Amino acid sequence: MDSFEKYQLEALTEADRQCDFCWNEIDKYERIVVAFSGGKDSLACLLLLLEQGVSPRCIELWHHCVDGFGSANALMDWPVTEDYCRQVANAFGIPIYYSWKEGGFETEMLRSDALTMPVWFESPDGVVRIAGTGGSRSTRLRFPQVSASLSTRWCSAYLKIDVASKALNHQSRFNQSRTLFITGERAQESASRARYAVFEPHRNDRRSGKLKRHVDHFRPVHAWSEHEVWDIIGRHKVNPHPAYRLGFGRLSCMTCIFGSANQWASVQKIAPDRFSRIAKYEEQFGYTINRKHSVHGMADRGVPYDAIPQELVASAMSASFGEPVIVSDWKLPAGAFGEASGPA
Repeated sequence: MDSFEKYQLEALTEADRQCDFCWNEIDKYERIVVAFSGGKDSLACLLLLLEQGVSPRCIELWHHCVDGFGSANALMDWPVTEDYCRQVANAFGIPIYYSWKEGGFETEMLRSDALTMPVWFESPDGVVRIAGTGGSRSTRLRFPQVSASLSTRWCSAYLKIDVASKALNHQSRFNQSRTLFITGERAQESASRARYAVFEPHRNDRRSGKLKRHVDHFRPVHAWSEHEVWDIIGRHKVNPHPAYRLGFGRLSCMTCIFGSANQWASVQKIAPDRFSRIAKYEEQFGYTINRKHSVHGMADRGVPYDAIPQELVASAMSASFGEPVIVSDWKLPAGAFGEASGPA
């Protein structure tokens, strides 16, 4: 048994015990927040909550907009993702709140002797802007790099983790109450994720402080296989995000730093303008988005996915998701069990 298999076995045994504990305690939370990317794992988390009998009135979805909210000139994410998430929320009668770094990925990447930008988030009381986010003036002028370190892979830290923290810290409704924060990491994805706790206090928990902000972090599908994830989506007949149906095995940014050669070849085919913008930034910075190869070099090594009909491309590249969320004739998407390049 190799080290990854060992970590997985240990993680799965502990995951079963911790999941049982959390399901038994779930009625004690005033609200359940699901970090919702629109991808298969966060979708499975939502569907599992509903199968466990949790009322939609107790659930809210949070989506972090990598390029900034409603960006008309997005650089990284799939254009349809924001509205796909909104339509899924609407289909199940669940509120969704968006959060983002002002200016999004591109502005953060182009930071030159400047502070990081403020954070915005939606709440039941309206939209909130949090300025003065701390830190010092600094310069990036390069893409985040594939790394376990979030200071190097800064896109996750600055555009997702930090904005969620600001939203938790700056809403009084989380004080004097209990919140369950759910994310969809799975042990099967990597040895690093296999070590994640299934249930633990959230990084923004302050239950012992004067605010009495009790926040637990739960990863309910941590022990699940990809088969189990697609099974629950199929049971509920939820139409997967168009990226999966185009052949992508994982829903991250369209131009994710973890992209494989085949993914870059596919992006070059379906979004040549976006591909060219990335390539021009590589030339400008003198640093590539991949440590070893330029995007042109990556695309030249890959082959575009087969499942690229024009109507699916149009759906993925639209700002509006015009398809039904629940479909009668549900099928596994072309990207299921395919390449799943992503964080280690």
